Amino acid sequence: MPRRTATMLASTLILIALLCAGVLIPVPYSKMAPGPTVNTLGDARGEPVLQIKGRDTYETSGHLNMTTVRVTGADYDMNIVTAVYGWLAHDSVIVPHDTLYPNGKTEEESTQENAEEFSQSQESAKVAALKELKIPVTSRVVVATVIKDSAAQGKLHAGDVIKAVDGTAVQEPQDVAKLVSARKPGEKVVFTIVPAKTAAAAEKAGKEPQGSEEITLTTRKAPSDPANPSQDRAIVGIQAGTDHTFPFEIDIKLADVGGPSAGLMFSLGIIDKLTPDELTGGEFIAGTGTIDDAGKVGPIGGINMKLVGARDAGARYFLTPDDNCAAAAADTPSGLTLVRVKTLGDATKSLEKIRTGDLAGLPSCSTG
Repeated sequence: MPRRTATMLASTLILIALLCAGVLIPVPYSKMAPGPTVNTLGDARGEPVLQIKGRDTYETSGHLNMTTVRVTGADYDMNIVTAVYGWLAHDSVIVPHDTLYPNGKTEEESTQENAEEFSQSQESAKVAALKELKIPVTSRVVVATVIKDSAAQGKLHAGDVIKAVDGTAVQEPQDVAKLVSARKPGEKVVFTIVPAKTAAAAEKAGKEPQGSEEITLTTRKAPSDPANPSQDRAIVGIQAGTDHTFPFEIDIKLADVGGPSAGLMFSLGIIDKLTPDELTGGEFIAGTGTIDDAGKVGPIGGINMKLVGARDAGARYFLTPDDNCAAAAADTPSGLTLVRVKTLGDATKSLEKIRTGDLAGLPSCSTG
């Protein structure tokens, strides 16, 4: 066989081997891509995303779209060819697998965590929207979860209203941890509570829960904290949370979505439906951002993929959390105007500017 032919054959075989290796050998990466966008003012799967009962609502127009990101599953084995293609593509991002699934987290665990965050974001979106509209919301500190085999198991239950700890009234969930940790491990601590069933019955009747009980627990030593290995911290094994009572019914109907990043857009949708003046003026506006009970907008992941998804859906403006602005401004799809928001109030004021055409004063994002 001539040397040139042999060289070409060897090169071809090496190339084939490399291609096979690229297809067969997994690499520790995952893929993010634009997911669907949903108009919070419209329908999803044949029913309104926002359903409000017991309060007058108003017609809306335009779009207030929440945005999402698609990710590969925890068990997905990406190969080198797919990774390289994803790195070169404009509508996808390749990230280390541990970025999406840290500490060996399974897809099931990640899905459960996202569902819990989504549920909490819905609650905070309702609270923030009603506070923005100056509609009173009743809040109370409750037992959110009870850890298995803890001091509280069998004595405290999820939904119990926590009125006081050791006789000191609690106003926020963090008050509970502060008062418990004031004790030493092995000491007793007294919880004044209204049982979950009693509280639920009172809420259904539209009354304040009555009939408190005192539950005495013996604190235990918290697991070691690497930051403070010598510190003995007392715990009872609960996670405190906040439960809200709304003056009318607000339901958010949206399946197959997880995480907290739709909070801002849910709040804006609720406000639009509860006020006679339309927020959008008929414009197509998309956005993202977490939100807390006070209306503060927080950053999210996958901002660039959400921008692409919004632009492809037809959005002209994108409400962007302040902390995501620099990354978003560095790679903004053509035809999309970024609007910087720090709070829910910022967002409503910016929507007013868009609606009236006063774009000169519209807060924008920059790379700086």
